[in-house]
Amino acid sequence: MSSSSPASEARTGRFLAGGIALLVLAFGVVGWLAGWHLGADSAVYRAGALTLLHGDPLYTRDVLSALPDWVRLPFTYTPAAAPLFLPLALVPSGLVWGVIAFLSVVGLIVVITVVSSPPGGSSLLGRSWWALPAGTAVALALEPVWKTLFLGQINLILMAFVVLDVLVLSLRGSRWAGVLIGVAAAIKLTPLIFVPHLFFTGRWKDGLRALGTFAALEAVMFAVIPVDAVRFWRDSATDPSRVGSVHWIFNQSLNGLVNRASALAPWSLAVAVAVGVAAVLAVPAVWLVVRLHRRGEDAAALLVTAFYGLLLSPVSWSHHWVWCVPLITVLLVKARWWAAAAVTALFVSQVVMLVPNGGDAEFRWGLGWSVLGNGYVLAAVAGILGLAARELRLVRRSPQVVTV
Repeated sequence: MSSSSPASEARTGRFLAGGIALLVLAFGVVGWLAGWHLGADSAVYRAGALTLLHGDPLYTRDVLSALPDWVRLPFTYTPAAAPLFLPLALVPSGLVWGVIAFLSVVGLIVVITVVSSPPGGSSLLGRSWWALPAGTAVALALEPVWKTLFLGQINLILMAFVVLDVLVLSLRGSRWAGVLIGVAAAIKLTPLIFVPHLFFTGRWKDGLRALGTFAALEAVMFAVIPVDAVRFWRDSATDPSRVGSVHWIFNQSLNGLVNRASALAPWSLAVAVAVGVAAVLAVPAVWLVVRLHRRGEDAAALLVTAFYGLLLSPVSWSHHWVWCVPLITVLLVKARWWAAAAVTALFVSQVVMLVPNGGDAEFRWGLGWSVLGNGYVLAAVAGILGLAARELRLVRRSPQVVTV
């Protein structure tokens, strides 16, 4: 009996994983035909594009007129995001969730595929035809992933942009490297953290290209909608509360942790950034990124930056933590089975859904609930500091070490 070639098994795996994406799209079509209300955030994306076309203000205290009557959310994205969402204006309102969910699962598949195939190493997916579809299915059970899909968010799509940019285009020396990061940052500001990642790893041209793409897209909007552009950069961009209550459990950032611990003290953001990040995490994070990149572990280096960015951002909703998917994939590639199981258990556990929250509940947690309610934050801090300590031990044992 002949066995299938690795290439054949990989094609079968991609085909089956693609089938999962099509099933999600089919569910979206059913929801559209049945009149279900799916994906509040995807409705905001489409409404932003329509508002731009109609010439109405994007940043207003009133609900956007293009929103369906079951959604009451503001447009919190950058001015450049509105034209980038214009293709959604061509999609029927009820079908937008299905389209974004489909593209999100495709992005998920792309991320798993790229991260599981390190340059010069053996591909995790080439070992078994079922690896990619099984990994995709398991990823859908992770709280950040299913919540991203449920809300109609684009976190998985933006993550795919960054992964393709840093781990494919940049490593191949493409003249387009940096552009996808610039586009992602022009939609949501948080991907800007990957620009210094490119700089610290010696890819200055790519970093400048990312900054140039971002700046060009935003500059165009000052010409197209000058009033809205000024209003966003003057007011909205520096106001974390515009996206919701920063102390809510689902804000899994250091700022969220400090605000919960201090009951919204006015100095919370300053402490989170100046002490918790700049003084404690910045140096070990940057050092890890440089060390891992020089050793050829570019996916691991990228993940350090991603999780550092989640901690640094004033608001990192739990669904922003989709970077747990490439983290689990990297751990599996390295055969770190127990670590992969622990990370999977954390994000499958839905812990942030189970801890009492809402109103002032977060201010009355006590130590036990506080540990669970800040689970993502504490795990990321422990991970960065633990890896830095481990790396320091390696340096002391052998300053010339090049592999782990």
